[in-house]
Amino acid sequence: MGQTKTPIGALWALLASLIFSVNDMLIKFLSDGYALHQIVFTRSLTGVLLLMIVIVPLTGGYGALRTQKLGLHLIRALFVVAANLFFYMALADLPLAIVVAIFFIAPFLITIFSVVFLGEAVGKWRWLAVVVGLIGVLLIVRPGTEAFTLTTILPALAALCYAAFHILTRKIGKTETLISLTFYVPLVFLAVTTVIGLTLGQGGFAGGGHPSVEFLLRAWQWPSWEDLSIMVFIGVGVTVGGAAISQAYRVAEAALVAPFEYTGLIYATAFGYLLFAEWPDSYEWAGMSLVLISGLVTVWRERVNARPRVAPPNSPR
Repeated sequence: MGQTKTPIGALWALLASLIFSVNDMLIKFLSDGYALHQIVFTRSLTGVLLLMIVIVPLTGGYGALRTQKLGLHLIRALFVVAANLFFYMALADLPLAIVVAIFFIAPFLITIFSVVFLGEAVGKWRWLAVVVGLIGVLLIVRPGTEAFTLTTILPALAALCYAAFHILTRKIGKTETLISLTFYVPLVFLAVTTVIGLTLGQGGFAGGGHPSVEFLLRAWQWPSWEDLSIMVFIGVGVTVGGAAISQAYRVAEAALVAPFEYTGLIYATAFGYLLFAEWPDSYEWAGMSLVLISGLVTVWRERVNARPRVAPPNSPR
């Protein structure tokens, strides 16, 4: 990949990270008034329509959607659906930057899973990055103290599900088209949120009081036109952000693009402070710094060893 394209790849990655961060902020903004599955349903419907009407016809046509591994595609998509639901449930209760920082353990989990399930070799530097990153997360969540809540488990579960999603991507990615890997994810999102809406959409299980649980179980309601436009914008943003990050990795080396995705932590901190009056304490700053440093070390070692880089932490959103 020519070096002259590296700055362009960095700009695409910065754009994607900003779009994903704006989407996270908007979902947090809507989390006290609407059901999570309603927001994700609207987002997914928008994404599917964009794919079917615009992106698929321009990227090989509908024949490119054919696959001999439909079952693995569906399992892979279910993992990323679960990752999204856990992540957004956490947003309803925790500061934006904290959720993003904890979710950034996904690359470390992918490293572990790649050894266990794919037999990939991992050197001492990457293992050190894993340990440092996990220490950073422990500083953020501080189990056994008053700072710890069960909600902090949710972004960790999101990272775990996303790591599984990525391992399946590695498993089938060599034989499947990019558009087929892209298409089945929003389709499964649409199916899952439809089922959740039909079973929980009346709000009969709501009323427990916890913000994350209420966000999941709240009854569907017709949104105002302003809020509906935000939900549609989120759907467009996810699709455009996904295209932007794909373009970043297409025109520049993965290891050179990846560090720019960690700007998502900066965006999340800024949005959290400006819009939700959230500011990390000293332990959280220390933990976030360790997660960031260890993530960049992981990227550096990927480049040195010329191995395929772990998936972008922001991608599933």
